[in-house]
Amino acid sequence: MLSLLFALFDRWFAPAPKPERVGWLGQVEAYAHRGLHGVGVPENSLAAFRLAMERGLGIECDVQRTSDGMAVVFHDWDLDRLTAASGPVIDRKAAQLQDLALLGAEGERIPALRDLLDLVNGRVPLLIELKSKREMHVVPLCLAVRRLLEGYRGPVAVMSFDPRVSHWFQRHSPHIVHGLVMTEEGRTTLLARVRRHLALWHAEPDFLAYDVRDLPSRFAASQRRRGLPLLTWTVRSPDLAERAAIHADAPIAEGAGVAGSGAAA
Repeated sequence: MLSLLFALFDRWFAPAPKPERVGWLGQVEAYAHRGLHGVGVPENSLAAFRLAMERGLGIECDVQRTSDGMAVVFHDWDLDRLTAASGPVIDRKAAQLQDLALLGAEGERIPALRDLLDLVNGRVPLLIELKSKREMHVVPLCLAVRRLLEGYRGPVAVMSFDPRVSHWFQRHSPHIVHGLVMTEEGRTTLLARVRRHLALWHAEPDFLAYDVRDLPSRFAASQRRRGLPLLTWTVRSPDLAERAAIHADAPIAEGAGVAGSGAAA
């Protein structure tokens, strides 16, 4: 009975998108997680994104807001791991961040989202994860990303762990495909189940990006059956690539997981 109620509320509060709107999400063998990075090629660098395109892969990237309201491509909240600088990304202006070299490669710097969009230019599908925290206001970053996507021509989607991000795009830019990133983290209680559905209803996503460690998942499978494409992250091995092939529409992969996805070498 409870499952039927959840299914009814899912259809009511988070209706499935039209297939022609989201069908492209699963028409790529893999999305390169933070680009096709490795030794000598830093994650979320233009070099990593170029390599992904050369392999015919889609691209997944992370974006954060700068102190002056711009969007830059960077994963960590702090600069310490990936640059010679330190401190929070959000405390610096975009121009300051773009001057910072990424460790592990010569000539690679933190890209602006505009740099990435100009590079890809619609040639491969692009997933943009907006980084957020509970205590952060999401609107400034959503606005910064939307401004850049308004003139973009090509398959692109935004996504976030934060349901507020997908909700904002559904309300203010519904033409931009928007998704919810999810992980169950082994939580199988009724309360955890309710929270997953509440996040879904708040986000009103066009697709899900699900933790591959949670697959197979009853929740993810039920959303996929009713028409939400299911991507899965982070696929890092051939075994996980096989699991993704069975239970999802496309993997977000890196390292050996890319080779295991079937993408051309």
